[in-house]
Amino acid sequence: MSPADNGRPRPGASAARGPMIGVLLLVLSMWTLSCLDASGKWVMDAGVPLLVLSWFRYAIHLVLVLALVLPARGTAVLRSKKPREQLVRGGSMFLATLMFFTTLSYIPQAEATSINFLAPLLVLSLAPWILNEPARLSRFVAAGIAFVGVLIVIRPGGGLHPIGTIFGLVTACCFTAQFIATRRVAGDDPFTSLIWSGAVGTVCLTVTLPFILPPALPVLQGLSTLDWIVLISTGLTGGLGHLFQIAAYRRAPASTLAPFIYLQIISAASVGWLVWGHFPDPLTWLGIAIICASGMGIGLVEWRRSRAQGAVPAGSASGKTAAR
Repeated sequence: MSPADNGRPRPGASAARGPMIGVLLLVLSMWTLSCLDASGKWVMDAGVPLLVLSWFRYAIHLVLVLALVLPARGTAVLRSKKPREQLVRGGSMFLATLMFFTTLSYIPQAEATSINFLAPLLVLSLAPWILNEPARLSRFVAAGIAFVGVLIVIRPGGGLHPIGTIFGLVTACCFTAQFIATRRVAGDDPFTSLIWSGAVGTVCLTVTLPFILPPALPVLQGLSTLDWIVLISTGLTGGLGHLFQIAAYRRAPASTLAPFIYLQIISAASVGWLVWGHFPDPLTWLGIAIICASGMGIGLVEWRRSRAQGAVPAGSASGKTAAR
């Protein structure tokens, strides 16, 4: 990952391969982040408290990213042009992590992930008021259709725990705030945002360690070797997933990657089936399909509109895949 890329495909043969490599990296990031979600659910089932799990996830993430990025970029990558907005982004990502791990403790991974895809469409719906973008009927229609899909997924009688469903919707709202904050720090290096988001969660949780760690020590001492490996892997998969994601967007435009973001439903469902034997029923798949079709449809509309205007879209309906 050369510092000179700045998100643009390289010329010549490398440029021709760039979009394909970008798609592959995006798919790899989605599988990696799905493994993160599964690992979090696994260790919580083993009794690890949410805040202790989150500390491992953020602290290891931060150490990994610093170790990989600092040698190439130097300490200049730590400086943000908008530190206040970075703190807001990091805080919203931290809350989204807590809410999503809580959601996973109640409902299956595929259903929890599908609810998250409501967030990018909420961003488009709120954009006229928060981001001063033009109000467009197509965006509101897409958000409404996606919400119908979410209602099918969380329908009464669908077998989802009501508390998990509520936390899932709260998670989507937290991701919405994170995506909006991400737009506000667009002038920063993506690696700067990645480091700040890891640092905010690490600092917040480290401050609480004197209170959360002592009660958790008996559980931690009773963990098996496999449980410890899975716990530590949450930070590794979290950091690597985001690094793969950044690399993908450096090699292919967002409009090219947008349709492939919804493949995360496949990775989430596959991991959930492999680990817990859970597979969504046909009606749930219908709701998931509606959500994905809505996101991809408005993404195509925004892409065509941006091409007609000769500009890069300010924000795709799909956005980047939800970060944990």
